[in-house]
Amino acid sequence: MVGYTVGQRVREIGIRMALGAQPGGVVLMVVRQSAVTLSIGLAVGLATSFLLAWIFATRLTDVLVGVKVTSPIPFVATTLLLAVIGLLASYIPARRAAKVNPIVALHYE
Repeated sequence: MVGYTVGQRVREIGIRMALGAQPGGVVLMVVRQSAVTLSIGLAVGLATSFLLAWIFATRLTDVLVGVKVTSPIPFVATTLLLAVIGLLASYIPARRAAKVNPIVALHYE
């Protein structure tokens, strides 16, 4: 998704680079924008998983024998793992966007 978004914004990124934007600033811009989307997704997913864990703990106690679904360690570990993977996945298109030649980007489309 981030790669597609960056591909759609090649012209804008080229203009920024032509006006003097540093490659590090372009990388930071793309990663920051994808981090906002990532954090919203993680928050919704975490809230949903807490709700489902509560439902399982209260309604399906005979299915989950010996398992504590209210333990925070799996929730925190999974959230951190997904956050790291999401940020790494957004860094690759961001780095590619920072290497865009402004002349080529302005002729894009």
